[in-house]
Amino acid sequence: MSQEVEIEFKNLLTIQEYNLLAEDLFSQTEMIEQTNYYFETDSFDLKANQSALRIRKKNETYTLTLKEPHPDGLLETHDTLTKKEFLSWTSGRPTEAPNVAEQLRQLSIDLSSLNYAGRMTTFRKEIPYQDTLIFLDKSIYLDTEDAELELEAASKHYGEEVFNSLLANYQIPVRETPAKIARFFHQKQRTSL
Repeated sequence: MSQEVEIEFKNLLTIQEYNLLAEDLFSQTEMIEQTNYYFETDSFDLKANQSALRIRKKNETYTLTLKEPHPDGLLETHDTLTKKEFLSWTSGRPTEAPNVAEQLRQLSIDLSSLNYAGRMTTFRKEIPYQDTLIFLDKSIYLDTEDAELELEAASKHYGEEVFNSLLANYQIPVRETPAKIARFFHQKQRTSL
């Protein structure tokens, strides 16, 4: 099964902080565009299980990913989709995806109960940094835009140490930073009121 544990740290940024990091750390880095397509049930069963489901389109590839809680971070389960399967998912007809479907069964969530909720496009820069990877993201969704710094590490303790040091070096305050999908659904709820 295609699975991995993701250990990541995130912090929302102001435009000034984003521009400072872009200039200082990421100036030689190419921007990558990726779009996340989000899914949920009518009764928010994924959220109730502290889980999230998305398809990420990047360089004409489509990866379905289920994120679930894990003691060290997030357990990610992946399936690669064809463009036809992707179009079926976003048209409200999820196709069988063996790895993700198995995990969803364990959560008592049927594929047919999933609905396409919308998308978020992220413009990302990525560099290695002190034996971790850091990402500078600007995301556009539902008539809003935000920016964040992410760090992925092999261990929680080391990643937290490097991330906090990086924020302190640039005098960026630690901010509560919900996952992209949580920000997406929060904005979706605000705009539907």
